[in-house]
Amino acid sequence: MMNWYVSGVTAHPLLSAMVQFAVLGTFGDCVARWIQSKKIYMPFKLKEVIWKPVEWAILAIFIKVAFIGYTGFVGSLVSYHLLPDIFNTGFFRALAISTLMNLQFGLFLVIMHRILDYLPFGKVNWANIQKGFYSLIWFWIPAHTITFMLPKDYQIGLAAVWSVCLGLILGLYNNRQTS
Repeated sequence: MMNWYVSGVTAHPLLSAMVQFAVLGTFGDCVARWIQSKKIYMPFKLKEVIWKPVEWAILAIFIKVAFIGYTGFVGSLVSYHLLPDIFNTGFFRALAISTLMNLQFGLFLVIMHRILDYLPFGKVNWANIQKGFYSLIWFWIPAHTITFMLPKDYQIGLAAVWSVCLGLILGLYNNRQTS
């Protein structure tokens, strides 16, 4: 049933990651704004409409490489007995990959995401960046634990879907804060 998806992801891992994040990450940004304003509209100016998918495609490259690297990293830590064998399979393996990736690479990604958000405007806004750092703990570690329990061909797709979910959560939270 999903053979077309798996064959596309297998044949073009970076390109498929870029497309999935360009579409779903941008959609997640829109959802957050829609919920916050309580209406569906084009929440971005033309410059942002063009930039948002490019921004998410750039982030997708980093994310795809991190998924591969941290999966191997955890495997190496287990093989060198720096992590117990329980982290070699199943839930604990997924938890270890997610935790190590988000607490190390995630910090870089939050900063990079913020820089890219404001790059077209020639400025950077560091206000409330700690919320992005906190999301690594309360959202991304649990979400990516589930992600890393899936076969690798589905992991990037689910990670892109999670960006929509986070947009929904942040939209609801920000809407509650302004009410």
